[in-house]
Formats: sequence, structure tokens, C-alpha cells
Amino acid sequence: MRVRTGRFIKSIGPWPDKDPAAVKSMKDEVIKISVSDIFLDESIYPRENMDHKRIGIFVENLRDGFEFEPIHIQAFVNPELSESSSIVKEKGKYRILDGAHRWSAFKKTGQTRIPAIVKTLNEIDPLLYASKLAIGPKQLTEVETRNTARRAFQSNPKLTSSEIGKAIGRSRQAVDLYIADLRATTLLELDLKIFRLNLLGITQERIAKRLGIPQKTLFNHLAQMPTLAKWLNSDLSKGFTVPQVANKHDWPESMVWSQALQGKDDLMQVLWQPCRKRRFSGLSADM
Repeated sequence: MRVRTGRFIKSIGPWPDKDPAAVKSMKDEVIKISVSDIFLDESIYPRENMDHKRIGIFVENLRDGFEFEPIHIQAFVNPELSESSSIVKEKGKYRILDGAHRWSAFKKTGQTRIPAIVKTLNEIDPLLYASKLAIGPKQLTEVETRNTARRAFQSNPKLTSSEIGKAIGRSRQAVDLYIADLRATTLLELDLKIFRLNLLGITQERIAKRLGIPQKTLFNHLAQMPTLAKWLNSDLSKGFTVPQVANKHDWPESMVWSQALQGKDDLMQVLWQPCRKRRFSGLSADM
């Protein structure tokens, strides 16, 4: 029988001690993992800093005989590193999803194993999972919440404001404000990719497949292409140079040149050919 009190557990009997190699088949089963096999991955840690005062309190609790709720961890494999890499050995086999302060307290008291639950997140964003658990007992600050929303969106722009909001405890409208500039930049980058591929004569089906977007989304973006080109053509007609227009609208010069040369006669095409070759070197089907 266990009586839960905050982050602590009054427990009768030891935690089950299992072989970490078998964790893949387990679901929310508490096992003991070597403290040295766990590391703090700051890329998915939602807080700005560790609370050393809190760690100190947990250290005293451990010395007084308290047992803690198991931490949540995720098996971590960096595809860029080999199994024999010294970096892998240094960092550990599991990254913390929840319980960084408890894990730190275990390390400070010299304990070698810690109760943990190995989570398989599948399609769940690990940063948002960590953020959801960090809402209590010590909630994220407003700055931490905003930064978490932005980091999650930057990591996966397909996340909706509602999905992010549910994880960090904020409304969809609040998240919209947090990531407004990031979303605008992402949409512009997508518009430029679509514009470029469309100029190259690639079919809509292939464009949608290459960019990983639904054809309906592609259709909506293509409908905005004339407006995008209108802004550029307006500035070009006023006498602004191609580099100036590209800098103003944050477009690659190669794409501005494509607009500047549209409708020009053969003589103008020949005159501008050296520049065109230079500027269009980045305009290819390989994104």
C-alpha cells in the first residue's frame, strides 16, 4: 500500500528492480534505473534554470527516509552518434521528461539507482509532455511558458495552438500571441517554396508530396501567389533594384529576378542572361 503526499511516497516494500533492456515492453511500470544512465536534455527541459534550493530540500527529504514518486524518462538514441560514442556514454541512455530535481537530489546523496517510469511517447512532442507535467506542483513562469510554446512550434510547425495550449495550460488565443511572428515566418517560407516549385512547372500533386502538405493547403497558398508577386512587381516598377526588393520582402534574389524578367522581349532576356544565370543558380527543383 502506498500513500502519496505531493512528490513523496510512503511505501512498504522495495521498488521492483528490472533489467533496463526489457523496458520497451513495459507500460507505466516502475523500475529502478541507474542514475548514471539518465541525463537532462535541455532541449526538452521547459524551465529556464534548475531550482537549487528545491534540490537541497529534496536531498534532506531523502536523508530523512522519504521515498519519491518515480521520475518519467524516455529512452534516447541520437541517430548522429554511434552506440560506442563517448558522448552517448557520458550523457546516458535515458533523458528526463519529469523529475529533474528529484534526479539531481539522488545524485547529490550518492544513490546509484532511482525509481522511474520509461515512457514511449510515439507522436507526442517530448517538450510538451514535459511541460504538461511541470504545471504542478511548481508551475512554469510566464516567461518559461512563452518560451516553451515557441520552442515547441519551432521544433514542429505542424502543432496547432490548441495542442500547445493544452500542454502548457494556456488558451489557444494566448499561444497565438506567443508564436505569431514564428508562424508568419513559417508561412512565408512555405509560400516561397511553393512559389519556386510552381515556377519550375512542377505539378501540384508533386509539390504537395514534396512539402508534406495536403493539396487543399497547397491550393489555398497558390491562390495567394498573384498577391505575393504584385508586391514585388509594384516595387520593381518604382525603380527599386532587384537586391533592394529582395531585401525588403525577404525573398531570394533569384525569385525576384524571375519576376523582373517576366514579359521582357528576347533582347532584354539576352542582355540580362549573365545576371540571370548567376541569380538563378539557387532556383532548382532540389529544395
